[in-house]
Amino acid sequence: MTTAPFSLPAEVLLEVRRLSVRGPVSLALQDISFRLHKGRILGLVGESGAGKSLLGKVLARALPQGLRVVEGDVRFAGGDLLSDPPAEHRQRLGKRICFVPQDPVQALDPVLRIGQQLDEHFQRLGHCATSRAALSLGALNSVRIAEPQRVLQQYPHQLSGGMCQRVLIAMAFASGPDLVICDEATTALDPPSRQHIVSLLRDLQRLHGTAVLFITHDLGLASQLCDDLLVLYAGTTVEYGSARQLLDNPRHPYTRALLRARPSLRGPWQALQPLVGQMPGLEGLAGLSGCRFAPRCAQASDHCSQGPIALQHEADGRRLRCNGGVGQEPARHDVNRLNEHYALGLLGSETPFLRVEGLAQQLRHGRWPYGRQVQVLEDIDLTIAPGEFVGLIGASGSGKTSLARLLMGLQVPSAGRILLNEHPLKQDRHSWERRRQALQLVFQNPTAALNPRRTLGDLLTQPLDHRSVLRSERARRALALQRSVGLPSGMLNRLAGQLSGGQRQRVNIGRALCVLPQLLIADEIVSGLDASVQAQILNLLLELRREHKIALLLISHDLAVVRYLCSRVLVMDQGRIVESGETARVFDQPRHPVTQALLRAADSETDHA
Repeated sequence: MTTAPFSLPAEVLLEVRRLSVRGPVSLALQDISFRLHKGRILGLVGESGAGKSLLGKVLARALPQGLRVVEGDVRFAGGDLLSDPPAEHRQRLGKRICFVPQDPVQALDPVLRIGQQLDEHFQRLGHCATSRAALSLGALNSVRIAEPQRVLQQYPHQLSGGMCQRVLIAMAFASGPDLVICDEATTALDPPSRQHIVSLLRDLQRLHGTAVLFITHDLGLASQLCDDLLVLYAGTTVEYGSARQLLDNPRHPYTRALLRARPSLRGPWQALQPLVGQMPGLEGLAGLSGCRFAPRCAQASDHCSQGPIALQHEADGRRLRCNGGVGQEPARHDVNRLNEHYALGLLGSETPFLRVEGLAQQLRHGRWPYGRQVQVLEDIDLTIAPGEFVGLIGASGSGKTSLARLLMGLQVPSAGRILLNEHPLKQDRHSWERRRQALQLVFQNPTAALNPRRTLGDLLTQPLDHRSVLRSERARRALALQRSVGLPSGMLNRLAGQLSGGQRQRVNIGRALCVLPQLLIADEIVSGLDASVQAQILNLLLELRREHKIALLLISHDLAVVRYLCSRVLVMDQGRIVESGETARVFDQPRHPVTQALLRAADSETDHA
């Protein structure tokens, strides 16, 4: 069903009015309304499942099977975006409306060079063969790619994630579009790369006068880039206004809860407060008659569940969907039951159990015998004591993951040695057994790391697959691990595909704890997670250290996360540790230019948050 047509003011490019999308059992989007003006950036913010990407699919007319628009209008430049003929809509996509996807490496064709992909893109836009080479070169220049001629000859896997994202942004802006939709376009990039992408988007948007719809779960990033913010929860708008309004003075309990769940790079250490419960799925929404956030809201009253709540216009210009919790701020409490000293991991009296001395690695780049030796790691020294949380930071390609691979024995060092409980680790069977007992790796992507055909109980106890353990003992261990990582009871027979992202990461951590290791090596384990889920995982790690005295080597691009968890930090650049020390000292008084650049980039995001 469609409401009566309406006209747009001249400066409004996109207007969505009372949009509702129905799924099999409930409304996936309900009563969504907003305006996007020419030359402005609107951020869509919310947790996974809030409906952000689904709204983008409505604009592309690419709704998944089983979902349909049942009410509302979507107007673009005066035309009806939902009822235009398919041929006209296809012509509009790619020229006037362009997309920048979340995963740049997956979005680019791995078997075609960058130049070939740009050539195909300009061919689709109708440019002749003689002009496409110059246009491809100009597109890379426009996104500040150094040595564009060389990049045109390279494949996507030869570029960093930030470089691949620049290529996609160049494609999106190549046609001079009216609207660019960015879906989590900076997820998992290091702070300098993220800053470059944000700066690039803002400069291109101003240069072309393009409107941008920026979809993200990161409130800090959205506040830095966006003019206006639309906060979504379970398919409904809960707060809508200028970015400055919503970040300086959030009024909806959900917006405030998202901010409380984010660690801070500056100021006193405070325990994070994750949201209780989970966002309901389509089946869960079917039984809700009032505010969809009410079951998780600390300020909810009986009135909140008694029928629909309208989106109200406030005196300061924002729009708000709330009757009960406006302006009420719950007291902050220490959810970890830890004092600040312990929470920051200041356990300096322990003897190190892991010692790395003079570690180096060389790899051959290019085909033998013509390739050259590349120094990946050089002269790495570090120690880790029981219960110590150590952060490892640096730009992409600095050697962080390579160091983790050497510690796990997945690669062989060219020089140096690794001592575990004073025993040198080599490539023999005894060293492998020591590694398996003492070191466990927690992977970044829990979905890819978990076998979707195995139950939660099997996954939690997977390290016991090749050990002689009674079935009853394995079941007891699975139950204990489920409780230890905070998973709800009664889930041991569920498959991995039935879990949320945060639950999968808890299973990922629980599996690593099955043999009670001395050290967890965590590679970007919270990047891409919602603020509330991230807070749950970070608090879980602190609780696990309190209970089991487990140490952590945290590889992360998020300096606020490192500050929240780690007592000591190591800064890497070009395969070397260029600065190290207590986290507070390194972050407050950085000495190396690389550390200073990382903190400037992170501070720039914090200043806007």
